[in-house]
Amino acid sequence: MPKAGEIKKNAAIDYNGKTYIVRDIERSVPQGRAGGSLYRMRMYDVVSGSKLDETFKDSDMLTLADLIRRPVMYSYADADEHVFMDQENYTPYNLNKESIVDEMQFINEATVGIQVIVIDDVPVALDLPGTVELEVIETDPSIKGASATSRTKPAKLSTGLIVNVPEYISTGDKIKVHVEECKYLSRADSK
Repeated sequence: MPKAGEIKKNAAIDYNGKTYIVRDIERSVPQGRAGGSLYRMRMYDVVSGSKLDETFKDSDMLTLADLIRRPVMYSYADADEHVFMDQENYTPYNLNKESIVDEMQFINEATVGIQVIVIDDVPVALDLPGTVELEVIETDPSIKGASATSRTKPAKLSTGLIVNVPEYISTGDKIKVHVEECKYLSRADSK
């Protein structure tokens, strides 16, 4: 059983007799307290989808839920759902569009390293790789002779996500984006 401070985003925990997926974690260190940090977790019930905000002390012990992670690739959108295909046995996993709207900013048909989290044979969340490669579809023209300085400009990517990129990046370039921080990392390796 891990402590609250060891729980990561998209972990599944059993709490008050229900299974929750942790979607967001905010750490705070109250002043004047002897002891540790507080972790405010936004969690969603895997069955009903209801939201629960709960605060845990660093030393609180939590129980991880039984879950399975399956490697998948994005297949298509269908009405209110996105469909992902298991890369090993071709099982389709349907996830509600609203529940994965943030993750879809980083996903297209070419995204590799996606895993679906399955609890009791029900897909409940996605686990994304640390970085993804996306194409720049709209940005200001690149500046000739621009160096790798800290000056940046906004760029719209193929998924609709907007990130700041260095001035030398132009429309059509593929870039690496850090998923957790939603930031430009580097140009993607050209193949």
